[in-house]
Amino acid sequence: MNRMLSVCAIAFAAAVLLPAQEQQPAPDVAAGAPTQATIEVTGIDGQGVNLSLADLSKLPQHTVNVTEHGKPASFGSVLLTDVLAKVALPVGEKFHRTAASCYLLVEARDGYKVVFAWAELDATFMDKPIFLATTRDGKPLSGTDGPFQLVAPGEKRAARWIRQVTAMRIRQAN
Repeated sequence: MNRMLSVCAIAFAAAVLLPAQEQQPAPDVAAGAPTQATIEVTGIDGQGVNLSLADLSKLPQHTVNVTEHGKPASFGSVLLTDVLAKVALPVGEKFHRTAASCYLLVEARDGYKVVFAWAELDATFMDKPIFLATTRDGKPLSGTDGPFQLVAPGEKRAARWIRQVTAMRIRQAN
């Protein structure tokens, strides 16, 4: 009986003393406006653009058939290089000697970050396409994965197949 009384006392204290957390809709949803997912892309000059799913739909579309976690998957995507072409890139005479010191930092909603050396992305260095996916098996990416996900076919581990991408920033190492 003492044990039951202790459990009840703890449950009562938790219910009364801990603040209740209510789920509230995001401001745009509450106002009745549709939410628009965007990805922030920042160039080497620090200038950026926000691209929406509609913006990405205007780029050349690719289907990437891969195996993810032992299961076949088909991603609808655009080339990462086509997305990055919307901002200033470390190319040309100004970056002739320093382009190899540049990198792309990709950030996810949950705080996860990955890095790609610029040489991995620049076709003058390497021919290894990387894709920004918006669909999987013909459907929009799930809330767990999307609305944007990087897919890097050919990598032995999918550690840089970053989900929930929110930003991509081109930087130069000091």
